[in-house]
Amino acid sequence: MASRPRPERTGPGQESVWDYPRPPALRRCTLPIEVVLGGEVICRTSNSWQVLETSHPPTYYLPRSAFVPDALRPAEGRSFCEWKGAARYLDVHGGGRTVPSAAWYYPAPTDPFAVLLDHVALYAGPMDACLVGGEKVTPQPGGFYGGWITSAVAGPFKGVPGSMGW
Repeated sequence: MASRPRPERTGPGQESVWDYPRPPALRRCTLPIEVVLGGEVICRTSNSWQVLETSHPPTYYLPRSAFVPDALRPAEGRSFCEWKGAARYLDVHGGGRTVPSAAWYYPAPTDPFAVLLDHVALYAGPMDACLVGGEKVTPQPGGFYGGWITSAVAGPFKGVPGSMGW
């Protein structure tokens, strides 16, 4: 098992992902969020949830109702989170582009995460842009995790090479 890395020093207005708990916590987010795909804004909201877990940048769960019609379509694939339960995947559509299995949701989240019902998280990498408070996010490294990195968080972040055991 890899040893816990040394947290980066936080700057003004930042929080360390190493201060996030395990099991994860939920936090309401009222910052404006936009998701752009194929040059089209496919989601706009100021009412989302962040899942905050040790070593991960926040994962944003956006209300399904904030997506434009037909932006989300059922896709193949399932996964399981020990905290939130069974997830299903969605293809994301916008501006004539389709990104397969780029979003996920919990049709029956566990009781501690019940607020995530009717909310969707998505991978930032394949989108044209995901913006939080007007800032373009960087996707969490590694391809499997769906956290969004902004200037408000300090790492290092799980997903970099050698971080599997964190």
